[in-house]
Amino acid sequence: MVHCTFMPHAAESTAFEQILDYLRQTRGFDFTSYKRTSLMRRVRRRMQIVEIGTFEAYLDHLQVHPDEFIPLFNTILINVSGFFRDPEVWDVVRTTVIPAIAPPDGGAPVRIWSAGCAGGQEAYTVAMLLAEALGVDGFRERVKIYATDVDEEGLVEARRAVFDEKQLEAVPSGFVDKYFDSSGDLHTVTRDVRRAVIFGRHDLIQDAPISRIDLLLCRNTLMYFNSEAQGRIMARFSFSVNPGGFLMLGRAEMLFSHATLFAALDLKRRLFRSVSKRHQPGRTLPGGDAREDSVAQDTHEARLREAAFDVSADPQIILDAAGTLIWVNAAARRVFGLTPIHLGAPLRDVEISYRPADLRSGFDRLREDRREITLNAVPWERAGGVRFFDVVFTPLLDDSRALLGARVAFVDVTALKNVQDELEQSKQELETAFEELQSTNEELETTNEELQSTVEELETTNEELQSTNEELETMNEELQSTNEELQTMNDELRNRSGDLNAANAFLESVFTSLQSAVVVLDPEFRILVWNVGATELWGVRPDEA
Repeated sequence: MVHCTFMPHAAESTAFEQILDYLRQTRGFDFTSYKRTSLMRRVRRRMQIVEIGTFEAYLDHLQVHPDEFIPLFNTILINVSGFFRDPEVWDVVRTTVIPAIAPPDGGAPVRIWSAGCAGGQEAYTVAMLLAEALGVDGFRERVKIYATDVDEEGLVEARRAVFDEKQLEAVPSGFVDKYFDSSGDLHTVTRDVRRAVIFGRHDLIQDAPISRIDLLLCRNTLMYFNSEAQGRIMARFSFSVNPGGFLMLGRAEMLFSHATLFAALDLKRRLFRSVSKRHQPGRTLPGGDAREDSVAQDTHEARLREAAFDVSADPQIILDAAGTLIWVNAAARRVFGLTPIHLGAPLRDVEISYRPADLRSGFDRLREDRREITLNAVPWERAGGVRFFDVVFTPLLDDSRALLGARVAFVDVTALKNVQDELEQSKQELETAFEELQSTNEELETTNEELQSTVEELETTNEELQSTNEELETMNEELQSTNEELQTMNDELRNRSGDLNAANAFLESVFTSLQSAVVVLDPEFRILVWNVGATELWGVRPDEA
């Protein structure tokens, strides 16, 4: 597989914009309002499949191969849908929305709009719920469901209304038997339900909105658009939905910058209700209505406030008076892993309520004291290390000093804490060094005294050694003299030994010359002389005698 080799950022953006411009001019698809990061990621995925490394080369490929547009659009337009997706949402639709817009005893028509319908499962889901509530006859007479999308290929599949076993896993078994015609492993939506659902191509940015809508379903579609496009779409939705009508969004989508258009009815499940507004003269919707421009003007400042809050460098969250998580800025989402799914949840159900600090007790104190509360240097441990935050609870009050909610800001004081820790450590090191210096000074004084004593001892020892040396010298001279005397005595002994040997030899010759046996004894009767005659006489040698 060929990996994309990216150009410098400016050149890359220019080449990508050329692709979007080419798609708009040749195919009528305007993707300029989509979020650039996700859009570029989807296009790169298609480029990897066809083994093209740059946007410029891919533009050439599109110009040469017209059949490339269909797989490209299928890659960009993420058709993810399903029957009864998020069951708790459909429970609210069944119990709250449908009784309000389609009472069984009423005869008024019911108009539903499923924007970004993908494969049509969402439109068929709400159709089955309405058929259950009104009965087949009442459903056939009163209900119109408009299901729109920009993907023609997805609309073709939606019109076929044929689904397999896996796609119907979430549909209650009773609904499958009642609202589907089965043929083997395939199931087709019944004719009565299909007739009530009208599929059509519709661009939320360019095309005029559908009017007089009681329930508008636009789940996980707005999140692909940038903030400006979202504002324009919401203005059109406000025009479409009847006063008191309902808007259902996806789990990742919120409307805090459009509170003047829709009020939250069930924030956790992203259910909103249209807010009635007076029309302002001189502002027209493309088609003669003034509502879109008026509501766009009303939401401009709110979007500015939201943008300013979102780009704040410090992580911040907003709680209402009941302790429900209302909004988080980009820094909080990045640092604490919060997502739009957490919005609308009670604070106690979110991890941030107890980590890095106990926010619940701080919020309770704020509600009692109605003053700012700060938790200093709260540690936040992560794989990358430890960060420290000053957690600041600020009450949000109206003009009558009633508590609306609270802003919780996490001021990153890691650098300051590190400096304080380093300063404290340096102070401790300095104190330790001073104590060590003092101890070393005392040891040096002791050592100096010991050295002085050692010097005196060495001087005494030196004197003793000098005296010993003198004695040794004297003894050496005495030994020399004794050696000379011994040498003289040795010479005298040598001379006497020679005389003795001569006398012995003379006596030996005398005894040998005698013919008679001669034996000489000492007073102890030990034999001193045994001559040859004695040997011959008695037959005993001198050594044996």
